Amino acid sequence: MATLPNSTTKTLTLSSSSTFLRSYKSYSDFSPQASLPCSFDLLSAGSPLPPIPPELPRFKIIPRTRFIVDGFRCSGDFSVSYFLSHFHSDHYTGLGPNWSKGIIFCSEITARLLVDILKVPPFFVASLSLNETVEIDGCDVAVVDANHCPGAVQFLFVVPGTDERRSERYIHTGDFRYCDWMKSDPCLCKFIGADAVFLDTTYCNPKYVFPSQKESVEYVVETVKRIRAQSEGSSESILFLIATYVVGKEKILLEISRHCGCLLYVDDKKMQILSILGHGDSGVFTEDVSATNVHVIGWNLLGETWPYFRPNFVKMKEIMTERGYSKAVGFVATGWMYETKRDGFAMRVKESLEIHLVPYSEHSSYDELREYVRFLRPKHVIPTVGVDVEKLESKHSLALQKHFSGLVDETANKHEFLMAFHQKSEGADMKSVQNVSVSTNEGENVGESKNPVLEVMDSEKESNLRELTEPGDVVSKGAMEDLRDCLPSWVTQDQILSLLRSSGGDVVEAVSDFFEHERELYEQVNDKPLSTHISQTDLFDDSASHLENKCTQVIPDCGAKKVFSQDKRPTTAKFAVFNKPSLTKKRTSSAGNKPKKRGRSHRGVESSGCKQSTITKYFGKVFPGDSCDDCPAVNVAHGSVSSCQHVNIENQFLCSSDETYMKDLDHFLQIINDGIPRNAAMSLLKKAKGNIDVAVDLYYDNVYVDLSSKETSILQDAQPELSGDLTSSHAEKATCFLEKTMNLSTLFVHGASDDTCQNYISLSIEKYSPVEHACWNAGEPAPYLHLARTFDLVEREKGRLKTSIMLCNMFRSLIALSPEDVLPAVYLCTNRIAADHENMELNIGGNLVVAALEEACGVNKSKIKEMYNVVGDLGDVAQECRQTQSLLAHPRPLSIRNLFQTLQKISLETGNGSAIRRKNLVMNLMRSCRGMEMKFLVRTLVRNLRIGAMMKTILPALAHAVVLNSYSLEHPERSESLNLQLQAISAAVADAYDVTPNLDLLIPALLNKGIKFSALSLAMLPGTPIPPMLARITNGITQVLKLFQGRAFTCEFKYDGQRAQIHRLADGSVKVFSRQMKETTARFPDLINIIKEFCKPAVSTFIIDAEIVGVDRKIGNKLMSFQELSSRERGSKNSSISMDSIKVFQHLNSNFKFFF
Repeated sequence: MATLPNSTTKTLTLSSSSTFLRSYKSYSDFSPQASLPCSFDLLSAGSPLPPIPPELPRFKIIPRTRFIVDGFRCSGDFSVSYFLSHFHSDHYTGLGPNWSKGIIFCSEITARLLVDILKVPPFFVASLSLNETVEIDGCDVAVVDANHCPGAVQFLFVVPGTDERRSERYIHTGDFRYCDWMKSDPCLCKFIGADAVFLDTTYCNPKYVFPSQKESVEYVVETVKRIRAQSEGSSESILFLIATYVVGKEKILLEISRHCGCLLYVDDKKMQILSILGHGDSGVFTEDVSATNVHVIGWNLLGETWPYFRPNFVKMKEIMTERGYSKAVGFVATGWMYETKRDGFAMRVKESLEIHLVPYSEHSSYDELREYVRFLRPKHVIPTVGVDVEKLESKHSLALQKHFSGLVDETANKHEFLMAFHQKSEGADMKSVQNVSVSTNEGENVGESKNPVLEVMDSEKESNLRELTEPGDVVSKGAMEDLRDCLPSWVTQDQILSLLRSSGGDVVEAVSDFFEHERELYEQVNDKPLSTHISQTDLFDDSASHLENKCTQVIPDCGAKKVFSQDKRPTTAKFAVFNKPSLTKKRTSSAGNKPKKRGRSHRGVESSGCKQSTITKYFGKVFPGDSCDDCPAVNVAHGSVSSCQHVNIENQFLCSSDETYMKDLDHFLQIINDGIPRNAAMSLLKKAKGNIDVAVDLYYDNVYVDLSSKETSILQDAQPELSGDLTSSHAEKATCFLEKTMNLSTLFVHGASDDTCQNYISLSIEKYSPVEHACWNAGEPAPYLHLARTFDLVEREKGRLKTSIMLCNMFRSLIALSPEDVLPAVYLCTNRIAADHENMELNIGGNLVVAALEEACGVNKSKIKEMYNVVGDLGDVAQECRQTQSLLAHPRPLSIRNLFQTLQKISLETGNGSAIRRKNLVMNLMRSCRGMEMKFLVRTLVRNLRIGAMMKTILPALAHAVVLNSYSLEHPERSESLNLQLQAISAAVADAYDVTPNLDLLIPALLNKGIKFSALSLAMLPGTPIPPMLARITNGITQVLKLFQGRAFTCEFKYDGQRAQIHRLADGSVKVFSRQMKETTARFPDLINIIKEFCKPAVSTFIIDAEIVGVDRKIGNKLMSFQELSSRERGSKNSSISMDSIKVFQHLNSNFKFFF
């Protein structure tokens, strides 16, 4: 551990800079470094550290210090003082064996975990004792228990004051679970009224109300006892699986052992952690898998928990079968499982598997968070968990802070707000005094240089104050000046005096009263509402006179008063003095005779003048040749259309010219990606009265079905109509913006419905036309809507043959119109973004998808959760939210290629701010969705497509599509051998995929060769793992003999090691893959050396299917168990099993000569 200085005082005092310099020197002596960090050089030279970067999340730094809390991923040379609240990966990310950027202050348990598990150099780890104060860099720091996981603490900081600022107190909770005993903690009690609490807001939502930890633990214990008692005497063997984090939930494990009197099996890695926590020799845990039927497993093995629980029964059954049990009972304990049933907690059951969802949380519930804030009553609450919490003023952060309104010390906040103005005024006065003294020293006569106009104004001001104030009045001149500094410039002297008298001279209360009645006070001074204040003209580029002229051009005869007129009521108008009782009432009762706000009152045009143009103005693009005598005006407030006065032609804007119309036509074609011929686009634009948005709406709603056919007469009549219209004298009179019969609802485009277009995918193979029945044209990017419609039909179809036909039709259109989109489509159909061996994951959690859905569709999380409880599928919820959303215009279509590339881009997003960037990419995809796209996009993001199609279904359908398209081109007549060709190419594709499971190679080869494709078209390629041939479990020798039916067979010794495929590539590199075809090269650096050492130079590439086994050479080359081999550290030189102890046993060496 880092060496801390001795102190004879009660409080230990240390400097993080000195400690860091001393620790780094010791670290360099132990492990010489190639280069020194910049912070070490600066501190050694006595120079200050660089400033803290502005992009550092604000909730990770303590104000007025360089203390970074749980911010190791954002570490840099700007600080050497780091604090770790507890040992969970989302908090210690960035730490490792190479850490040397600063001193890590944490609890004693966390310090041991850092050194023993993460191998952090002990020179940079300093442990702090609970409930003891340490002075670090002049700040008092204390730690108290956080009731989260072993070693988790809350940090208490006291930042010393200066001559201009008082001392400040801060609490950083890290992750914590509030308990009643915290109210009696002496350290926490000293922080009542703290300046800010950095709060763990994981469950800061009223819906998160879960039981106490004691109740949840009792449920798990009683369930285990009950099932164990029921199984006694029966032949059924039951396996209990308890899912836990690396560190955490030990209370459940200890209580099960204590009440059930049984051992708990843990692996060696978990045992190492338990030993550090002090439970290694407690007689509770064992590494013998056969010693007990209660096993502790890793988190997420039984299923993912957010945004809803998705059980992984496949993995659960695999564990049960591997360990020799006939039934398995699992427990998932997390706060996300906050729902309870009438007869107990929720449970998922499938066959002999059942999973109990236990709402056991180590984070505070919503009510507990509010109780904690109520106890401390801080001035501010700073959330540390949530979307966009990096920005304190973000929408999400402000929403979280509203949950604690009324619980924080708002009086102190108001006082600080006013004191800021007071200090600013004092600073200005002091600056003036300094300027005067400087002028005097320079020999200038300040008294003679005073402006006489200012003297008159000052004398009038003092005279007015003497007239307004009376002898014995509670209002003082200083109070009026202080209040004046806090209020806007338009407030009159009478209003200031009345506010002070009504508040008894209290400036703070006077300011509060003012903001309660700001609108009424402003309307008494000015003859218009506050929202039309003259200062708003600064927001526009045009001058006030220009806007005024523009308004009079639209309605010249309305006789309205100018909007930006400077006419006001006299500022000396009598001000109605507020009485104290009236100011304390609610705002609705302070308006006097003001009417109730059931609806906005509207004045006539003559009285109100011309207002800002409404949004409906932009929906009325003029089409040449169309005009009307009356101009309908849209009344936005009531949602109706009423007739307006006749428009003055002379002052009206000129109508659109032919050039303008052609520009609109080009713009329309650009929006729809030239999806229809130009003359057809002209017809649609004509039908939409020149409104581009309406034309786009008609296009996507399939009013234009296929202008190339004879089904519609739009194309036939388009050219004659337009030729006459374009040469007509349409500039002689103004055109109207909206039709007289138009309703406000037609100004919005509702989410597209899939029912607006017939889906031809379900047609038979003979009736389906890949080109005519497609929803896009040749050469265009294939829309994702094509896949989404197919997914929707496949999901509802139960027959396997019919499903194959639908998928085949889908691929036929892709091959015919957009062959480059076939590969991305296959990946999307199988819910993948890359080959399995590339280890490319989407890295999107359910929380991010829900947040993006909330922002893209305008539906809050509580509504999403409510809908999910009814529907049961997040994709269906998203589709429902999308259908009820109104849009001003259709978004650009979402293409298959764009979606696939965006998903790959999301998977590559890492680093600081990556969550925000991933969310923005997801939102862009959601906003581009049409029809059924939203439903299956969300399912793709949460990795739960639910269409029942797997690779063995997708590839044959694609192969059939290739044959059918090739067949229809080369042989228009149907051959009797077609079925044989379909079966042959399906088998060939399946065989090729078994040898080369890489779609990036398979799909292009299939499309290129067509019906000539065979299994020999692709060969085994080093670097692409081959699906392994796995053994089948048997009950005994008798069953084996029965299966072989008297045939000869050979037996092979079963090695208890790790299955591996070893590939040597053409460039000489070696890769190792597991039996799940995941790359594990980094786990076996010594194995790579063995392969390279014994490989003959003549051998360039090879693939070995092998078993890696550990051998104990000290005990007669005894084969070591699988668990011992797995215990070796990843890529470490100091592995528990040395290189000499590794043996590779060859299973398969097809098509290659032996070279060992």
